[in-house]
Amino acid sequence: MKIAQIKLDEGPHQSRSSVAIFEGEQIRLPSPNSSPTSILDLIEKKVDVDQFNRVMSIDEVSFSWLPPITTPNKIFCIGRNYAEHAKETGADIPEIPVVFSKFATALTSHQSKIQLPAISNEVDFEAELVVVIGKSGRCISIENAMDHVYGYCCGNDISARDWQKGKPGGQWLLGKTFDTFAPLGPTIVSKDAIQAVDQLNIELLLNGKQMQNSNTKHLIFPIDVLINHLSKFCTLLPGDLIFTGTPSGVGAARKPPVFLKPGDELIVRIDGFDDLKNYVVESDSTVHA
Repeated sequence: MKIAQIKLDEGPHQSRSSVAIFEGEQIRLPSPNSSPTSILDLIEKKVDVDQFNRVMSIDEVSFSWLPPITTPNKIFCIGRNYAEHAKETGADIPEIPVVFSKFATALTSHQSKIQLPAISNEVDFEAELVVVIGKSGRCISIENAMDHVYGYCCGNDISARDWQKGKPGGQWLLGKTFDTFAPLGPTIVSKDAIQAVDQLNIELLLNGKQMQNSNTKHLIFPIDVLINHLSKFCTLLPGDLIFTGTPSGVGAARKPPVFLKPGDELIVRIDGFDDLKNYVVESDSTVHA
């Protein structure tokens, strides 16, 4: 099952958020009397998928994309989780997962614009498989870890390298959490629809050119190990996100480096998922009260 959060266009200056199930060229919307407010309603089983009984062609529906999860309690990110990526950055292969975070305000959707901050000149890309937690748990065993997964997304861990590494102390959080620095989507693919999550090809295209190309079999710390590790520190909640790490080929490691510029197009592509596409623009410098 592929499920998305969308904004339905209902006429001039009228729109509303809705959950939708995508099946090939068709879209299934919930009946008017159920109207789940978010995908979390489905994850927590407040709404049954049988209530999605309005079936239409995708071409018949006017909508725009939202991030599949808009208000996660936590966004975990794993650094250096592919050996070749650790090597290209000059870092040792970690003995335990390297964990950092992003704020929910960094989330943005498929087909949205990634804004280049005025205070950064070295913005980079990182294609990633993202795990969506479906069941609460703390101190989860490796054997039971996958029972806590609801599904998976394509993600892009956009990173301002001059803040992440070039400022005193290494400002990982700030370098990773500018607004629009966490593209996610377009849909969540349910766990049961992915036969082997540890055998998925993953790549990133920049303006049509392949920059990253690997497979999730190369993850140093697979998903069950990550869930076990993270749950030792805090309770995992439905809707929490885990960006599982990026393979080699990032722009900062290239010679010469390749950083994002206005007009660039980014595509994250993972086996069994719809492409996550985003466009790069200059930052909106307007002050919002």
